[in-house]
Amino acid sequence: MATLLHRLGLGAVRHRIVVTVAWLVALVAVGVGAATLSGPTVNSFSIPGQESTIALDLLKQRFGNASAGATAQVVFEAPAGGKITDPANAGQVAQAVAALGKLPGVVAASNPLDPKSPVVSRDQTAAYSTLSYGVQASEITADERDALTKAVAKARAGGLTVEARGDATKESGADVGGPAELIGVVVALLVLALTYRSLVAAGMNLVTALVGVAIGALGIVTLTGFVELQSTTSILAVMLGLAVGIDYALFIITRFRQELLRGLPAPEAAAMAVGTAGSAVLTAGLTVVIALAGLSVAGIPFLTEMGLAAAGTIIISVLVALTLVPAILGFIGKRALPKKTRTGRGFYRGWAGLVTDRRWVSLIIAVAALGVIAIPVAKMQTSLIQKEVPGSSQAKADAIVSERFGPGFAGPLLVLVDGSGSASYASSVSQQIATLPGVAVATPPRPNQAGDAALITVIPASGPDSAATVDLVHAVRDKINDGPRAKVYVTGQTAISIDVSQKLDAALPVYLVLVVGLAFVLLVLVFRSILVPVAGVLGFLLTIGAAFGATVAVFQWGWLSRIVNVQVTGPLLSLSPIIIVGILFGLAMDYMVFMVSRMHEAHAHGAAPRDAVVTGFRQAAPVVVAAATIMFSVFAGFVPQGNDTVKPIAFALAIGILFDALVVRMIAVPAAIAIMGKAAWWLPSWLRKLPALDVEGAALERETAEPREPVPAA
Repeated sequence: MATLLHRLGLGAVRHRIVVTVAWLVALVAVGVGAATLSGPTVNSFSIPGQESTIALDLLKQRFGNASAGATAQVVFEAPAGGKITDPANAGQVAQAVAALGKLPGVVAASNPLDPKSPVVSRDQTAAYSTLSYGVQASEITADERDALTKAVAKARAGGLTVEARGDATKESGADVGGPAELIGVVVALLVLALTYRSLVAAGMNLVTALVGVAIGALGIVTLTGFVELQSTTSILAVMLGLAVGIDYALFIITRFRQELLRGLPAPEAAAMAVGTAGSAVLTAGLTVVIALAGLSVAGIPFLTEMGLAAAGTIIISVLVALTLVPAILGFIGKRALPKKTRTGRGFYRGWAGLVTDRRWVSLIIAVAALGVIAIPVAKMQTSLIQKEVPGSSQAKADAIVSERFGPGFAGPLLVLVDGSGSASYASSVSQQIATLPGVAVATPPRPNQAGDAALITVIPASGPDSAATVDLVHAVRDKINDGPRAKVYVTGQTAISIDVSQKLDAALPVYLVLVVGLAFVLLVLVFRSILVPVAGVLGFLLTIGAAFGATVAVFQWGWLSRIVNVQVTGPLLSLSPIIIVGILFGLAMDYMVFMVSRMHEAHAHGAAPRDAVVTGFRQAAPVVVAAATIMFSVFAGFVPQGNDTVKPIAFALAIGILFDALVVRMIAVPAAIAIMGKAAWWLPSWLRKLPALDVEGAALERETAEPREPVPAA
């Protein structure tokens, strides 16, 4: 592999103008595609084959698209001491409902004071009108949302409290970029400048990374015109692609500078950097792609799409690092070196010496520290139903509905009785549901025009994110049998959220076993060892536990929430854990490959076990620290002003990067390898026939016969 990459790097340098122009053409092409072919994104979650999803499709067929379209509830509350049914208040409600029904995009607006079907609280102080749109929430335009906001504000003029809630009130997209993200990029540039002590090299590193992430992100935007993608897909791709793009270029440029200092001419130095550090980049990128593509094992389409989109961005970042980076290095040549070259590795040699001398103490302290931080993970809760930002109209509406009507009105269940016998059987179903524990209201069935389906609205006594509501959904499915010619389904956003959450929870252990297993095999091939990959995998488990523990403490419990601008605390989004595991595992293995490959290289050149650890640490640690700082900065940039869905994910990735790079890979793993001694690089004889990936470039050394940096004694 090293030989092939060496040839690729040499070709990229020799044909650097063609390579650079080709990447620029690709960037322009996807930019044009994004501008002309893009479509809307979505925020809804569903799983094909689940009862709730099947019922939602049937609902559209039996009752029309409007029945399954986006909705909004406009809540009216009378002033203190009054009732919503008072003539003056009732007149204002009627006037407001008439105006709401004429809003753009609204196909129906119910009158909550209609004597035939009133929607008024028991104390008659509040009522709410349901607005039905003919399209999904992702297709509602900004102008239509603005019109609703203005109508709600106008309805308040008469003295009523009027607020709006529901999926139709929420923005369907998630913004990419902003002041905080820009700060992260600036911090990355400063770290690169300090690492290289060369603005030319730092700027070149950042620009090549931006080219890769731009192509990936614009490609995803183009795909939205053909495939229904989640609004957070592009954010995750940008966040991850930018971080790894900067880091992968960093590793290759650092090796390029080392080869220049050895006296190689710029073209050969660039080719040698791609053949050696590029091998580690390719291996590390492969582990990230495995982790992201492995999300498809969950069997959830939107998660598969997110994983594959992010994996595609990683592939582009790797290709940029292996082709565009050496091409640009061919242009800048020795200008990548600072005017005054210094090694600056005395600190890292001392660090490595301390960790290996006090190996047991270092290992115990590192494990204990991460173990304590991981304690909150035992209380982690997940849900697809996220709380609204305090003070927003949605949060105020939720509070009124919960207080005046009951918590279950915020997340009703829809029971569909489908079939030719639904008309006669639906009444029995409604009566049976009304007797179940946890049911506040079960409405009479509402038949469709064809008479082959009926819809029952069930109001739980508990909130939509309550365990009691989950039990109620299962109780309806388990205890309410199908009729002779009618089938009973439970659906609605609350039921869909429950189904998706449970599917995700069940998929996480399977996914974890799969990616860990595949990565373990890859690390065995890279390091020709059994114990070192085991240490790497166990270290990741420490990282993921501590990252989840810190995230639960901040975003679920509210600890230090002001520091990271957490506006809403509560259960984490259900899809967060599996995404965090996938991304963080790939990045953790990046650091494992870059750090330990240099130790393995020193060992292969005859260094004693402890000396190999110190030498490899001294060579790789400065780059790993810079890479971790950059990744932390990029991920942390999405936290202060980030999208509420992405914010906890970005925080977990940022804090996980710090834990993994600074504690696991730079303390626990070197200490563990030092404890293992020669056994660290032991491989059973029956496994020695496995192919060698040659990440360190031993084949190149034999071919070029160039003298390598001597392995100093520790």
